Amino acid sequence: MSRHALIAGFLRRHGFDPADAEPLAQDASFRRYLRLRGRRSAVLMDAPPPEDVRPFLRIAEHLDRIGLSVPAIIGADPDAGLVLEEDLGDDLLSVLLDSARTPPEPLFDAAIDALVVMQRATPPAGLPPWDAALMAQTALGTLFDWWWPARYGKPAPDAARADVADALATMLEPVAAGLKTMVHRDFFAGNLLWLPDRAFHRRIGIIDFQGAALGHPAYDLLSLLQDARRDIDPVLQARALQRYLAARPELDPDAFTAAYDAAAAQRHLRVACQWVRLALRDHRPQYLAYGPRTWRLLNQALRRPACAPLAAALERWLPLDHRANPPGLAA
Repeated sequence: MSRHALIAGFLRRHGFDPADAEPLAQDASFRRYLRLRGRRSAVLMDAPPPEDVRPFLRIAEHLDRIGLSVPAIIGADPDAGLVLEEDLGDDLLSVLLDSARTPPEPLFDAAIDALVVMQRATPPAGLPPWDAALMAQTALGTLFDWWWPARYGKPAPDAARADVADALATMLEPVAAGLKTMVHRDFFAGNLLWLPDRAFHRRIGIIDFQGAALGHPAYDLLSLLQDARRDIDPVLQARALQRYLAARPELDPDAFTAAYDAAAAQRHLRVACQWVRLALRDHRPQYLAYGPRTWRLLNQALRRPACAPLAAALERWLPLDHRANPPGLAA
């Protein structure tokens, strides 16, 4: 049976007309989303194998149970990679922030409140790790397997890989030592929706959480406040960080700040080089447009005391004027 026929049958079984389906914007994964515009609205996630929708379904159940706003599941066929879910609308925080249609303070207040609820809950069983070792490994992978060969036309010296690996391990010690919670891993404006008719933390709808893992709580906070896709006013960042720490008095502010800064440097290094991978491997050069901002965020993070080990290693191997999209690659 063709994929088209499989989807059509799935939709009909749940009372939807396949003719009412229209594509929604695709993200950086290989999943596809369709909106059903019939007598009731819904969204179809089309994630053919080897994509696996089971983590999405498990995390959706968990987040709903702890009182967060996630799409209700209307129907699912995990073996086929199909999920029919509630349509939470089009008011992504990314759209609202980029268009300045809504004051940003209420958006970030509600997002921080939702994040605190998510992190205070007991994590669901079976989450994969997002620990310091894996964070270092993924950053090394995008840097040396994709960015370096594209920038220099040859593999990186073993000494460079070893030096940066040691620096990442040292820098991420505050992450390794800190509290572990469920982390979304992409908790940023493009995966959050504004639902103003709901109350308190439920004003934020959360999507694209299938990659959730067990990691340091600073990771999701910096993903929100240091967005690689848009500039966030530093005053707004400081305000949101203060709100978060006020809601979590059990955290040691100095230890948390060190972990926050270290995780920021890791994420920006990984993502700046990931744009190159998306362009070369996945034929999605449009993501290179975010490269200049991501490298700028990395350089800012490297000025923080907690990031000194990585700053020194990159200074030895990546001169400041080389920290950019590789020449010849354009969005």
